[in-house]
Amino acid sequence: MATVYLGLGSNLGDRMANLHFGLHCLETPCVIEEVSSVYETEPVGPPQSLFYNAVCRVETELEPLQLLGFLKAVEREAGREDTSERWAPRPLDIDILFYDDIVTETDELTVPHPRLHERAFVLVPLTEIAAELRHPALGKSVRELLSTVQSTGVRQITGPDWFATEEVR
Repeated sequence: MATVYLGLGSNLGDRMANLHFGLHCLETPCVIEEVSSVYETEPVGPPQSLFYNAVCRVETELEPLQLLGFLKAVEREAGREDTSERWAPRPLDIDILFYDDIVTETDELTVPHPRLHERAFVLVPLTEIAAELRHPALGKSVRELLSTVQSTGVRQITGPDWFATEEVR
């Protein structure tokens, strides 16, 4: 089983319901170990609605590209449309942040996520559940990475118990 950290975001429709949907879908191929609080965050890119963001730690037997394919299917099921527009609004976005300590870059997938170290909307919730996790390429902990970015515009709106299941408490 691989330990994987996923970032979830939503800024279209019922944002909280979209995050719940994404996490419930993950329960089939993954064991959800921990989920962060939900944070409301400023969007990257063109003006659009605020995002809800969270991070989770899961265990899975899926290989990285299998997991990516599954996540893209979940996003489509949640109503995400294929678009070439970068940073477009979306009902659900799920990114692979870390997959064990793998460092890889292909046309389909880059792990760790190539911009996670620049994004407070990822680092704030990630610090909540994995502050000492080390970025395998940069050699810094998540807490250290967060100390280098401005975290204004990231506002906690729930506690970590917002998604309570048998596996997540």
